[in-house]
Amino acid sequence: MTSSSSDAKFGLRARLAGAATGCLAIVLLAGLPVRAEDANPVLAKVNGAEIRQSDVALAEEELGPSLAQMDPATKKENVLAFLIDMKIVAKAAEAKKIEDRDDFKARLAFTRSRLLMDNLLSVEGKAATTDEAMKKVYEDASKQISGEQEVHARHILVETEAEAKAIEEELKKGADFAELAKKKSKDPGASDGGDLGFFTKDQMVPEFSTVAFALEPGKISDPVKSQFGWHIIKVEEKRNRKAPDFEQVKAQIETYVTRKAQADYVAKLRETAKVERLDQPAEAAKPDAMKPADAKMAPAKK
Repeated sequence: MTSSSSDAKFGLRARLAGAATGCLAIVLLAGLPVRAEDANPVLAKVNGAEIRQSDVALAEEELGPSLAQMDPATKKENVLAFLIDMKIVAKAAEAKKIEDRDDFKARLAFTRSRLLMDNLLSVEGKAATTDEAMKKVYEDASKQISGEQEVHARHILVETEAEAKAIEEELKKGADFAELAKKKSKDPGASDGGDLGFFTKDQMVPEFSTVAFALEPGKISDPVKSQFGWHIIKVEEKRNRKAPDFEQVKAQIETYVTRKAQADYVAKLRETAKVERLDQPAEAAKPDAMKPADAKMAPAKK
């Protein structure tokens, strides 16, 4: 019995040791660098020509919208099938000397120029989107936003002045503004008690904004006419507008900085490029060309 017990313990130790060795091997292997071939495996071969994972990624980027509704497995299968067909047909096109045709050469030249442009502008855009540049744009925009007044208001919108005056009388007798808005306003926000949330002066038509920004919180306006009908306005609250946190708008700022950098780069290249518009008269082809009569009105260049 003792011998049997010892054998059992030895067997258990051996299994544990084997498991530990296996775990150690996994840890050691995990620490090894991934080979480039492993990171970009060959998925298929067509007449000996390889199709790698990187080819699939490029095709997905190019085909984009047509793949949007597919699940990952279906998408990969469709893209791979497309690449296989593309290799087969491209080989057939080479055999028929399609690449020697003028229309093919013209399209190839256009595509090459487009790819060169897109890649260079992408590089310039990425180089410009530093944290410092984005923070500067955020700070400048924040200065313009901060301090601008916002009003939180409700309104009841009706067709006629008579309807508006009748509602005004009900409110003077103590009727609840939000409840009246739900019952009588024709505005889409009536179900929320006519709540418009916070808005700045330029977000509403002038007739509405002028009255809303003149009212004190808690006050209700006389009937106000606008292009939409007749309004009764109640101001709930006023405050100075606060800029959103940087992280909330970081993506939009990054897009703005990228596009501005790209536009500035193109403009700079244009300054030294010789552009001849043969489809237009010489003067009209110049972006800054002006009529002689206008020359005296042009500001002096610094």
